[in-house]
Amino acid sequence: MAPETARARWRQAVAALMAPNPEAEDDGSSGAANGAIEYRVEDVDERIGSSRGSRLRLFGSELRLGLARRRRATGGNTLDRFIVHPENRWYRIWMQFILLWAMYSSFFTPLEFGFFRGLPKNLFFLDVAAQIAFVIDIVVHFFVAYRDPLTYRMVYSPTSIAFRYVKSSFVVDFLACFPWDYIYKVCGRKEELRYLLWIRLARVRKVTDFFQSMEKDIRINYLFTRIVKLIVVELYCTHTAACIFYYLATTLPDSMESYTWIGTLKMGDYNYSHFREIDLWRRYITSLYFAIVTMATVGYGDIHAVNPREMVFVMIYVSFDMILGAYLIGNMTALIVKGSKTERFRDKMKDLIKYMNRNKLGKEIRDQIKVHVRLQYESSYTEASVLQDIPVSIRAKISQTLYRSYIENVPLFKGCSTEFINQIVIRLHEEFFLPGEVILEQGNAVDQLYFVCHGALEGIAVGEDGTEETVVQLEPNSSFGEISILFNIPQPYTICVSELCRLLRLDKQLFSNIMEIYFVDGRTILSNLLEANESNIRIKQLESDITFLIGKQEAELALRVNSAAYYGDLRHLQGLIRAGADPKKTDYDGRSPLHLAASGGYEDITLFLIQEGVDINLQDKFGNTPLSEAIKQGNERVAFLLYSEGAKLSLKDSGSQMCTAVARGDSDFIRRALTYGAEPNSKDYDQRTPLHIAAANGLYPIAKMLLDAGASVFAVDRWGNTPIDEAVKSGSKSMMTLFEDAKGEQLSSLSERAQEILDKKQLQKKCTVFPFHPWGPKEKRKEGVTMWIPQNMEELIKSAEELLNCSGSRILSEDGGRILDVGMICDNQKLYFVADQTSMNDD
Repeated sequence: MAPETARARWRQAVAALMAPNPEAEDDGSSGAANGAIEYRVEDVDERIGSSRGSRLRLFGSELRLGLARRRRATGGNTLDRFIVHPENRWYRIWMQFILLWAMYSSFFTPLEFGFFRGLPKNLFFLDVAAQIAFVIDIVVHFFVAYRDPLTYRMVYSPTSIAFRYVKSSFVVDFLACFPWDYIYKVCGRKEELRYLLWIRLARVRKVTDFFQSMEKDIRINYLFTRIVKLIVVELYCTHTAACIFYYLATTLPDSMESYTWIGTLKMGDYNYSHFREIDLWRRYITSLYFAIVTMATVGYGDIHAVNPREMVFVMIYVSFDMILGAYLIGNMTALIVKGSKTERFRDKMKDLIKYMNRNKLGKEIRDQIKVHVRLQYESSYTEASVLQDIPVSIRAKISQTLYRSYIENVPLFKGCSTEFINQIVIRLHEEFFLPGEVILEQGNAVDQLYFVCHGALEGIAVGEDGTEETVVQLEPNSSFGEISILFNIPQPYTICVSELCRLLRLDKQLFSNIMEIYFVDGRTILSNLLEANESNIRIKQLESDITFLIGKQEAELALRVNSAAYYGDLRHLQGLIRAGADPKKTDYDGRSPLHLAASGGYEDITLFLIQEGVDINLQDKFGNTPLSEAIKQGNERVAFLLYSEGAKLSLKDSGSQMCTAVARGDSDFIRRALTYGAEPNSKDYDQRTPLHIAAANGLYPIAKMLLDAGASVFAVDRWGNTPIDEAVKSGSKSMMTLFEDAKGEQLSSLSERAQEILDKKQLQKKCTVFPFHPWGPKEKRKEGVTMWIPQNMEELIKSAEELLNCSGSRILSEDGGRILDVGMICDNQKLYFVADQTSMNDD
């Protein structure tokens, strides 16, 4: 059997929700029920999703449904073929038939209790016929499918149906079918048994269900339906009270009739003594008159209570009438102001039907609209509208109470910060979806992220040949739509509802905005997405995209941090770092935020970044450090701060930069560079030093600055010219004088230095140390090392250990004598480094 498409599944599911089950329906079923269902809504348990305990009920319901589906898949029970859909035409006819008997039983039960002690023969057979009808109805109820209040799917399991009916109203329905009149007679007419007749009043619920369905049927005028219902309620209450009034009079013996309200009654010339002999109709009308005037509290005085029991009942009845009157007046007021929930639903359904008819919408979309409107009316679907007048802060707390536990357990948000979770929770919207509905369709753009609270969904991938494959099963605490949102790709597979679902929805734009603020959590989400789907081939194919996206986010984050440093926004920078940004990250040019802060001269940001541990000597791709950026831009205070913290000046191709600065006369840059460690004798590509350029251009102040910093007048460029030669060419007498003075000073300095080196070489003596005893055999002799003689013996022994890579404690001469002081060592003397235990005897 070829797999069906997702759209076909939706049509089949909606048909199952709105029409009789073809397998359980009789052959005579027609489309009448389908036409009528458009104008009604079905009852749904309003507890759905509103209580934490509903999780357990949902689990139990899913378990029962799973067992039922398993039995049907394996052949099921022989009773399965007798299961009837509640919208089956024959079943609906039977419900209308049993409704007539329920109306009769509801009216006749108080009458039988009050006016009959033992039914006449003709009424006895009528009562037996009614009870037989209700017995058949009990049997029928064991074969009528029902809609699960949590999953909103039809349950066809005979066991589940029977279990549900036995738990609900089976006992009352069964007791109501007993022939209590016959039992009363057989048991010796014990008065207590007659009170069991009131069990039959439970059948009134069939009448109330009928009126509820009439109220929801938009083909019937709502005002007319409500007025009829209120009149019936009022008449039924007075009818029951009339029967009880008469019953109270009959509980006294015949001899005490004058002590009852009806026994003492005189209406004109008519006397009600021996009232039991009056015809039934007159007694009932009189009782009904008493009940109505009492309920209206008119109190004409012609009929009144006589004995204490009647007085007590009248007090109770009048108290009840006050409540009943308030109910009737309140409902009439609601009809006038048109504010009831049912009427709003009817008006909305009328407008929708007109809209669908005018635009000739197809059956599929019509079904979707009608089912959602019905679900919106019957469930807690519109809870958000209730909270519209509540302040945002309180609504946020409500959202955290209701939804936080779900979001924290979603694997996508594992390891995310509390602040991030809070921002997600307060922006959620609650939605319900019916079984079979398609939420996201394969290939469509996605602008919503969904989280599953209750229910079950499945992801279906449709191949090019139309075949379907279930790729994922979604259960509570799972999410879907995140792949399309994060990677900006079409939805990879269709999401279809399996069970009635309670979902939490988050808009794509809101989600993106939150991730931009909490960027560290954004990286965590991407990592969770990859980690949680390691076995999913579709996600593994996106691994490179996830890696690229993480890298892109880190690069964008580095740009945001650098931007804050560039514009001197310390608070923004601190906020980014507190949120998890790494101040050590560099941008595409290798610049850290410290580079930009130093370049901009922001002392506070520079100090903050140094305290955060940013590398103060980090070079960008152009070779610049934060200190060099501060020097280039003339930021003296920032440069001094960096230098005092240990920063070192690093200028890429410093010779060319210094020469260029001299050529343009930038004495400030030259001064700052020299102050913070620039080499004054650095050379450019022509081997020219900054002093060459200053001499050639006659820049006396810069030349003097360079000479004071140690620039050499003897440096030679590639043409063999010195700065002195350049000064001669420039013809500047002051420059030539400066250079001559500098030449003399540098020559004198060179002479002094050379003499110091010579003297040092003359004063310093050297020796050769061998790692063996002078009297040892030749085969154990090894090469030694020549070294300068240090200031004391301890340094000599330590240096010998390091250079010879051996241990020892004594220095011996060639004669085997131990040397105790370095002053005893001659220049170029041979020494022997040995341990204490070393001796000739050892050899």
